[in-house]
Amino acid sequence: MKRSKAAGAKDAGAASPRKAAGSAGASRKAAARPARPESRLALVRRARRINRELAEVYPYAHPELDFENSFQLLVATVLSAQTTDLRVNQTTPALFAAYPTPEDMAAADPEALEQLIRPTGFFRAKAKSLLGLSAALRDRFGGEVPGRLEDLVTLPGVGRKTANVVLGNAFGVPGLTVDTHFGRLVRRWKWTGEEDPEKVEAQIAALFPKSEWTMLSHRIIFHGRRVCHARKPACGACPIAPLCPSYGEGETDPDKAKKLLKYELGGQPGQRLRPPADYPGRPAAPLGATAAAEATSAAEVTAPADATSPAGVGE
Repeated sequence: MKRSKAAGAKDAGAASPRKAAGSAGASRKAAARPARPESRLALVRRARRINRELAEVYPYAHPELDFENSFQLLVATVLSAQTTDLRVNQTTPALFAAYPTPEDMAAADPEALEQLIRPTGFFRAKAKSLLGLSAALRDRFGGEVPGRLEDLVTLPGVGRKTANVVLGNAFGVPGLTVDTHFGRLVRRWKWTGEEDPEKVEAQIAALFPKSEWTMLSHRIIFHGRRVCHARKPACGACPIAPLCPSYGEGETDPDKAKKLLKYELGGQPGQRLRPPADYPGRPAAPLGATAAAEATSAAEVTAPADATSPAGVGE
């Protein structure tokens, strides 16, 4: 009996059990095959694309310490060890009113200095560093903050991270600020697997033009403080999620992730009492003004970054 064309077509379109098993086996082998290692060129392209995306998200990225000159920035950065930038910004107005120059601070009564900086924590060690670096500026650099990394790192309490903060933001000398936020994010993005800050700095510097280093640091630190938190990153609200190889480490539900956002992205005050004019968020409150505002910024304190300072930069 002749078979119908329809039946023949049906038979022709159906895979045999052996063929189906073969296809399934091939799929399993493809799934089991390890991903091809990312080439150097692909890594550079992906890293630079992330930087471009962050530049669009944070066109207002800036150092989150209030300062008016290089000496104030140097002191504020040393004080930021193991505390929040907010707490430093709430503390430095009275400090700089009392000791506006290196000469003034070098001559300060240690106990009086300690009391002024007590809110930042580790105040005895920090006071010792401030007295030492102020005396060194007075005696060795004519009362001026030097504009070279090799000079800055000779000052008490100043390591490469602090030096790069000062150089990049007070002198316009490009540098990478490898604090704990920076290190955490570049490892999550698989830009490096290194833990040592100097090795991280060298590897990341090789991925970008020197002219990008300072702003890249600000963007990464901004993102780490607002979205890509240490304990619970807001993956579901992350603007660069499609580019992140660690997506899923944190909360992926968009509504839940949105509640994890901080500062201006979360509708909260920022860390600076005197933020730049283009900052879209609200200024921080002065010391003691509102406990809630302080608690928001103090929610996460980070680990050491400068080996030569009493602790690392804070949130």
